[in-house]
Amino acid sequence: MNKFALKKLEGYMPFPGPVVCVVMDGVGIGRRDESDGVYLAHTPVLDRLFVERLFTRLKAHGTAVGMPSDADMGNSEVGHNTLGAGRVFPQGAKLVADAIADGSLFAGKGWKTIMVHGKKGGAVHLIGLISDGNVHSHIDHLHAMLDQCAKEGVARVRVHALVDGRDVGEKSALQYIEPLEARLKTLSTDGRDYRIASGGGRMITTMDRYNADWSIVERGWKAHVLGVGRRYPSASDAIKAMYAEDPRMTDQYMESFVVEENGKPVGTIEDGDAVAFINFRGDRAIELSLAFEQEAFAHFDRVRRPKVFYAGMMQYDGDLKVPANFLVPPPTIRATLGEYLCASGVTAFAISETQKFGHVTYFWNGNKSGYIDPKLEKYVEVPSDRVPFDQRPWMKAAEITDETIAAVRGGKHKFIRLNYPNGDMVGHTGIPAAIRISVEAVDLGLSRLLPAIEAARGIAVILADHGNADLMFTDAKGKREPMVAHTLNPVPFIVKDYSGANRFRLTDLDRSVPPGLSNVAATLCTLLGFRAPEEFDASLLALE
Repeated sequence: MNKFALKKLEGYMPFPGPVVCVVMDGVGIGRRDESDGVYLAHTPVLDRLFVERLFTRLKAHGTAVGMPSDADMGNSEVGHNTLGAGRVFPQGAKLVADAIADGSLFAGKGWKTIMVHGKKGGAVHLIGLISDGNVHSHIDHLHAMLDQCAKEGVARVRVHALVDGRDVGEKSALQYIEPLEARLKTLSTDGRDYRIASGGGRMITTMDRYNADWSIVERGWKAHVLGVGRRYPSASDAIKAMYAEDPRMTDQYMESFVVEENGKPVGTIEDGDAVAFINFRGDRAIELSLAFEQEAFAHFDRVRRPKVFYAGMMQYDGDLKVPANFLVPPPTIRATLGEYLCASGVTAFAISETQKFGHVTYFWNGNKSGYIDPKLEKYVEVPSDRVPFDQRPWMKAAEITDETIAAVRGGKHKFIRLNYPNGDMVGHTGIPAAIRISVEAVDLGLSRLLPAIEAARGIAVILADHGNADLMFTDAKGKREPMVAHTLNPVPFIVKDYSGANRFRLTDLDRSVPPGLSNVAATLCTLLGFRAPEEFDASLLALE
């Protein structure tokens, strides 16, 4: 018998339809005021679901999803990791912070090899997101690495600064870049030369994901490696100039730039150098890693591929071993819900559009690429539009709904999971009208999907992975500022049972420890008629 095969739940009655898990990405529970895009949107379906008998709120940030503290927002990566794992694993931010604190990052093979190149005269290049958003990176990690470079005698360091404006304030780049420039100047003594060499906004420079738009990576390659881009005397000069050119522009969409001196780039990447991608989150770090590591590469013309030692902050894809070298081992997420269900013969269907496809597959399955069992599973990716999300806030909700309805009616898959990306991707734009439409598009999708589940005599599970659309702006000292980051709000969890086979009740969990996303996997086991694995956090439901 397969060790992952689940035991049947006593007293459970089978039913013909599927269990359909709907992740409304970025749709949290806000303050129900004019700042709350979920509350303001016209959502007749969600309004009814929020008063269902099987409704509760889940914690989706901080320690509940493996982040260092409850001051840290959740995100789609750690949210789907936790949903699929059924318990909490320490995540990237905490792993890196701990590795810096105990010195293990600097004692590891990856860092030591970077130091060898730096001490031999090669430059050390640090590429990454420059903010304290703590979703993809944290600037404290960069400062610790700069200090260590100086301590170990590295003469030349170049920072390639991707500005954020998404997990932090939309025009906050100078709050991070100016102090960083001052710090680099302070470190540039005793023969050291530490500078920012290039940069650009994260949504158009370097940080593409899921092969959505390789021109983003190409733009970063040109700036970081080749020194091709708009040139300025410093990064802060670049940011100020681009703000002045277009006051509406936000950091995440800032054009790539190159810092020059005497008419030449100050920090192209050359043979003999060492390069570290300092982001700990994997989805937007994989493609640049492939550009550095792959011999056969067809996504864009690299012009030249310097012979460097390349390492990621973490190994961003454990199955594909990308990158080959890394500074901090990633969390080992084992025995996921997907593994248990496949071992138990449960057929599964997963779908989203490109922007979140990896979340219902790769992240849900514990940072593992591909199928667990292709005989039992089917994954469908709907190609995303390549336009700013506020221009088409409905995104591909209709197409995702179409495919999911077909899967429900087809009757081949007992467990179906889907992600509507709208609330998150459009929430990051900070544009209220678009955010409200994005939530309404999800509600419209549910208005079509739920009747299909009812007709099939199935069960719908509706939840979110974190908040975003639920807080569109903040008011500080009388000034309204767009809120483009995730929130610390709880998220909804609703079960709508159309099967007519069993009666479920919410369990009496210890409410002094609020239930979180880690309780969902065991709950799905209950709805599918299985006893949850012992290592999973408790189910939110029980049979009456």
